[in-house]
Order: sequence, then structure tokens, then C-alpha cells
Amino acid sequence: MVASELRKAVLGGRYQPGERLVEERLAREFGVSRIPVREAIRALASEGVLQVTARQGAMVPSLTADHARELIEVRAAIEGITARLAALRHDPAIIQRLKDILRRGMEAVAARRMSALSELNDQFHEALATAGSNRVLADLMRSLRDRTAPAFAPMTTRAADRTWKDHAAILRAVIAGNENLAAERAAQHIHNVSTNYLAARTARAKRRGRT
Repeated sequence: MVASELRKAVLGGRYQPGERLVEERLAREFGVSRIPVREAIRALASEGVLQVTARQGAMVPSLTADHARELIEVRAAIEGITARLAALRHDPAIIQRLKDILRRGMEAVAARRMSALSELNDQFHEALATAGSNRVLADLMRSLRDRTAPAFAPMTTRAADRTWKDHAAILRAVIAGNENLAAERAAQHIHNVSTNYLAARTARAKRRGRT
């Protein structure tokens, strides 16, 4: 329970990159002893969600531009394989689930309900991984989604609109059973999002340099 809640807090931005996580303080926040907090930190560190060093203890890792680019390259490749398998397996029940998530996502974008989009985005990619029917790939995708979460939080309504249009294009290819097109669109979607993220990072760095 502590690991799950701590993961949500980190990925949701409650704790910022570079921030130290003190066991005693976390224990008070979650209303538990330090032992489950210590175990949760160890578990999340093994997943790459947290970073633990002998000198600084546990902290939220900072995602450098180079590291983000490397993670995104791997995620794009794996998302492509997952979408290819989803088109191949063509499970009607999971495709219907993807349609439902897509509908809710598009409605949220139209209504500018940005707070709902992060969870719906996770649901879409989780369902796509399930549609691929490969547990190894699904496990890899969960880890990569956690580690690339900062790059995939919609920052603007324009970015959110493009994200869900990408999702719609991926799903059309999956429904059509077009494996190559599904893989191409899924990989391109990841690169589209990462381009926005890296461009925003560069712009922020330039603004800081002028101040």
C-alpha cells in the first residue's frame, strides 16, 4: 500500500525531481512506521522510480535530457512491438475496452478536463499492452511508463489533443489488423510526445539562462 501510494505521489508530481525523501517524514505522512516506508523505497528504487545513494539517501531522480531521450527510444520500440502484437491478436473484448478509453479521453480533451487525462492515458497504454498478450512486454512497459512519466504529462491542451489523436490512429490500425501500421503509429506517437517534452525543456533552460 505504501509503495503504491508513494509511486502515485512521485509520478503525480507531489515530490519534485531532485527532492530528498526522508523516511521519518514519509512515515508521518502515510501514518505508518518507518519499516514499510523503507521497504517501499527499496521496491521503487528497483523499478527506477526512486534513486537511492549512500550519501543522499532516497530522492526523486532528475530526468536529464540525454537520459530522457534514451528511455524514450526504448519505449518507442517496445510500444511499437506491443501495438503490432495487439493488431495480430485482435482480441475483441480488449479492443472494446480501448474504444471506451479512447472515447472518454476524447471527451475529456473536448471538455478541457486536463486532470483526467493522465489516468486515462495510463489506462490506454495499459490496455494496449494487455491486447498484445505478452506479459514480458507488459512488465517492461509498466516500468518504462513510470520512468518516462514526466515526459508524458500533458502540458497544454494542444499537446493533449495531439496525444489522443495519436491514440485514435493507433487503435484504427489495431482494429484493421494492420500490424506494420499499428507499430509505426505507436512508435511515432512516443516520438511526438518526446519532441514536445524535450523542446519545452530546452526552452525553459534558455529562459533560466537569460535570468
